[in-house]
Amino acid sequence: MNATIIDGRKEAALLRERLRPGIETFLREAGRAPGLAVVLVGNDPASEIYVQTKARHARSVGMTSFEYRLEYSSGEDEVLALVDRLNNDPMIDGILVQLPLPSHLSKARILQRINPQKDVDGFHPVNAGLLAVDEPGIVPCTPKGCLHLVRRVCPDVTGCDVVVIGSSTVVGRPAAQLFLNARCSVAVTHIDTHDVPAYTRNADIVVSATGVPGLVKASWIKPGAIVIDVGITRIHGADGKGRIVGDVDFDEVRKTAGAITPVPGGVGPMTVAMLLENTWACALARHGGGAANVPADSPDQ
Repeated sequence: MNATIIDGRKEAALLRERLRPGIETFLREAGRAPGLAVVLVGNDPASEIYVQTKARHARSVGMTSFEYRLEYSSGEDEVLALVDRLNNDPMIDGILVQLPLPSHLSKARILQRINPQKDVDGFHPVNAGLLAVDEPGIVPCTPKGCLHLVRRVCPDVTGCDVVVIGSSTVVGRPAAQLFLNARCSVAVTHIDTHDVPAYTRNADIVVSATGVPGLVKASWIKPGAIVIDVGITRIHGADGKGRIVGDVDFDEVRKTAGAITPVPGGVGPMTVAMLLENTWACALARHGGGAANVPADSPDQ
């Protein structure tokens, strides 16, 4: 039997629908819509598409989208000055600096300049620390989306064995921490792990975030396991046409797994939906005067 396909587009649409009433209430009470600012440095084509998608979905749920575009050659001081301005703008509740940044800019310095209460990506060390000690904070969007999708097919993940392939600070490490906080047993593998399949073959849940097309094979997966594919790579076939693929050998793995996310249409749409949820929660926290407390999963959990 083939695995259940976890439809990220459908889940993202449902989450946006659940957000709209709260945003409408916020608008009536605060006299303004929640505001999301997205900063793009340079003109990377993939980043352009991501920024447009985020802005479109923000507007679709009633948020105000602010877009700031800087030249590729912009200096670090110019980017930091913009972040400072957004930190102090009362109309803006969430700030997202689109990655990757040009190589001459310090990602760490720029991301750490964002007010942690407006850090809707959850990358600031304050929010990373809160996640590490299992305290309320802003959770990175992609790991949060991964947990949401797992819970669509396994509502109670307590005690599950999880393997995260990839140890980046953007996905792998926060995903591992998030599943650990959900009472799972978690292992993280990476490029220097000697035998990754030895870990994944015993896992109830496998999350792969490496950007290596077709890395995860059917022989790596325990029958019935949940497989979450975060990877996204554009490849070109013999006909010259490009297509988007993930880390997982989807056609083969779906014959072994119990549930699997497709690429595209899986984690990607959920990442954007979680960005909107984080922005809404930050707006509520700022309007109420308290600290941001963004739930690690959807409002209906």
